[in-house]
Amino acid sequence: MIRFLGRVGVALALPAVLLVTWWFASAGSTSFYQPPLERIIEVFPDTWTAERLQSDVLPSVLRLLTGYGIAVFTGILLGVLIGANPRLRALLEPTLEFLRAIPPPVLVPILVLIAGLGNPTKVLVIVVGGVWPVLLNTVEGVRGVDEVLADTCRSYRIGGWLRMRTFVLRAASPQIIVGARQALSISIIMMVIGELLGATNGLGYTVVEFQRGFQIPEMWSGVFVLGLLGVLLSLAFTLVERRVLNWYHGARAAERSGH
Repeated sequence: MIRFLGRVGVALALPAVLLVTWWFASAGSTSFYQPPLERIIEVFPDTWTAERLQSDVLPSVLRLLTGYGIAVFTGILLGVLIGANPRLRALLEPTLEFLRAIPPPVLVPILVLIAGLGNPTKVLVIVVGGVWPVLLNTVEGVRGVDEVLADTCRSYRIGGWLRMRTFVLRAASPQIIVGARQALSISIIMMVIGELLGATNGLGYTVVEFQRGFQIPEMWSGVFVLGLLGVLLSLAFTLVERRVLNWYHGARAAERSGH
């Protein structure tokens, strides 16, 4: 418990320092576009009511989770297929490197032209942004599996789904998790970008509406909500990561202790 509380304290120390610094630095500010932090906190409860959370935050979260889930599933599936097949990997590598170099936000106008401005397009924007980190990290993870263990599987005639589940995916899982974490951050960004185009609800849409209506403290409060959403999703991801990679962290701890 003491160790856990210590970690929580360390994690909260920097945000607390930044908030205190912001509070005193902005105190007494008369700028219309840079209101005091006190004013932003003051409008927060009246702005983010239960009704607004249901009408704007919930749709954004549902789009995010749907797009992120599709991106992770697609990235792992294609990554395993490409990573496990040297010929296919050599064939597709130039194309993957080309697409990898294109920033996902640049593709948003193209997706809108092709698919329109509906809710499926907003999910598709998230998928297109989030799939690449998972795909590329999965390819690298599958390609880098231990050759000795691969030969052992072949010696014992372990193949098919059993080999994929117990050896390939397990060995590549640390790299896959890295890609999934990167994809989560990109998916949040793409969620906001998607909601800036022809949306009628969502966090991105609401923040822009506040800005257009010159409701500047409310706009800043929306940025706070986006940050809090990112923190909560990161914590949830950490819990899933620890459960999935429990064997990996245990092996690393045993290796460090010399056992």
